[in-house]
Amino acid sequence: MKVSIITVTYNSAKTIEQTIQSVLMQDYPEIEYLIIDGQSKDDTLKIVQSHTNKIAKIVSEKDEGLYDALNKGISLASGDIIGFIHSDDFYTHPSVVRLYVETFLKENCDAVYSDLFYVDKNNTNQIIRTWKSGEYNPSSFLYGWMPPHPTFFVKKSVYQKYGVFNTSFKSAADYELMLRFIFKQQIKIGYLPYFTVKMRVGGKSNISIKNRLFANQEDRKAWQINGLKPYFFTLYLKPLRKLSQFFKR
Repeated sequence: MKVSIITVTYNSAKTIEQTIQSVLMQDYPEIEYLIIDGQSKDDTLKIVQSHTNKIAKIVSEKDEGLYDALNKGISLASGDIIGFIHSDDFYTHPSVVRLYVETFLKENCDAVYSDLFYVDKNNTNQIIRTWKSGEYNPSSFLYGWMPPHPTFFVKKSVYQKYGVFNTSFKSAADYELMLRFIFKQQIKIGYLPYFTVKMRVGGKSNISIKNRLFANQEDRKAWQINGLKPYFFTLYLKPLRKLSQFFKR
């Protein structure tokens, strides 16, 4: 199975080299790596182009934001499976992609997710939060569950059948997409109980209370546009579940 890995960049010169290296060191042979840049003003593109011979596609042009760029990557990807690694993130081990493919084959599933570490932006060996996803069951989303999006690998055929990111969302298009795929369309998913990604702290939706409230409004919209009805407590549990991540190690 061919795996397409997509990285979206914009002024990511401080971190992009580590992201790229974590993809290039993967021991799975059939990887197509794509980088979609939003016309960075710093040295991002210079760093990316230093690896031209190992990156399948490099695009640098104006886009309408993160989710528009991710959709662009999906449209260009030729792999059977698509995964995303953002420019502040990196894989924890050289065998991450291989473990994903093995899980796809073993479980005969449409998507696979795993676990994630939040780390200090300057010292990536310092774990700040631990996002252990756990096994999925059909009611998980109703109790505020979601898997970490950077660990969510999906067959391209799923995107072709059920659509890509909804760009009307500013911060919750990943949640809406996973809600649509997993809960509404009931694709078959597999769980890889392994910490595959390290993400630097400072995600857009968690920077401030104001942003968290806006993200909660977008979460509600995700249910509405899919014709789904959460429990009265579902959207309150979603951010509350994250509190436990600070105490798990």
